[in-house]
Amino acid sequence: MENIRSPHRSNHGQRGNFLLKFGHRMNHLWSPWRMEYIEKHNKEAGCIFCIAQSREDGPENLVVFRGRLAYVILNRYPYTSGHVMVVPFAHKPSLEDLDAEIRREIMELTSHCMVILKNVYKVQGFNVGANIGAAAGAGVLDHVHIHVVPRWSGDTNFMSTLGSTRVLPESLEDTYGRIRDGFQRGI
Repeated sequence: MENIRSPHRSNHGQRGNFLLKFGHRMNHLWSPWRMEYIEKHNKEAGCIFCIAQSREDGPENLVVFRGRLAYVILNRYPYTSGHVMVVPFAHKPSLEDLDAEIRREIMELTSHCMVILKNVYKVQGFNVGANIGAAAGAGVLDHVHIHVVPRWSGDTNFMSTLGSTRVLPESLEDTYGRIRDGFQRGI
């Protein structure tokens, strides 16, 4: 019987070269919903957090809850599903620039987000923190905010480890609805 080579086997003989595994150099991950982001290449002028807080709450601005001094918003480019940010209404660059009452509300909202995310997503852990200043990797330099990132055992899988790609299992609209419902039910 003739030895037939599988079309799915790499002809390169390089062990561990997953990009060549299927006989071609590029795998594709389809995400057609990203076209809107690509086509809207002109950024809106102003602070994204001040703009969001000035608009009506809904899936468009991603604000899921408003407190007296701070609010909770979904991260538009999340690390995982359920990635939220707690943001003061006050436009200040750092925590020490906020008064104690605002800092207290931010911490209470951060804690409440963790409770809601545990109930909605059965979260096993969290990364919680703030990137303050350019050297710390802050994406928004002048409006401090706290990230609450839900985590699960094994959520860093082959896609993020080998492909430098995150796979989110639900749309932002679905995430918005689930977390908003959690706040409304008072979980």
